[in-house]
Amino acid sequence: MGKPWYKQFWLWFVFAIPATSIVYSLTVVYIFSQNQVDLVAEDYYKKGKAINLDLSRLRVADALNLKAQLAVEDNNIALFFNKGDLKSYPNLRVTFTHRTLPNKDFTQMISGDLSGNYRFASAEALQGPWFVEVESFDGDWMLQGQVNLPASDPISLYGQSKE
Repeated sequence: MGKPWYKQFWLWFVFAIPATSIVYSLTVVYIFSQNQVDLVAEDYYKKGKAINLDLSRLRVADALNLKAQLAVEDNNIALFFNKGDLKSYPNLRVTFTHRTLPNKDFTQMISGDLSGNYRFASAEALQGPWFVEVESFDGDWMLQGQVNLPASDPISLYGQSKE
């Protein structure tokens, strides 16, 4: 017993275990409070009710024989639209929804040329998983698709049936 208690190795070893876990826990709480994940929508009930409406709009797109392909290169986006049974090429609303980052979502209103080619540029280069919706300006029909960017081939957008 030549050493005082505060100079004993085992005392500090035993105190270090709970002290380390407390510091680690506080660090984790701080990190998680600063970086919240927005995977669950707050208005999930309204979104769930809207699914039925979206399905009917997808069926209308199939009935009109509408098809579209989307090509993305950096921030340049080209949409090739086959109007099917429509009389003319309509103005379109294109919505890009990121799977996990809602602050990157955007909607663009676009007009096409007489061949059904629609072109526009996004604010920044698109990377990662996206859900794309193309709908008429009045919202009567809708085409949709999922894309993981960057992609070298055009992505097909579809209605209810994935043909």
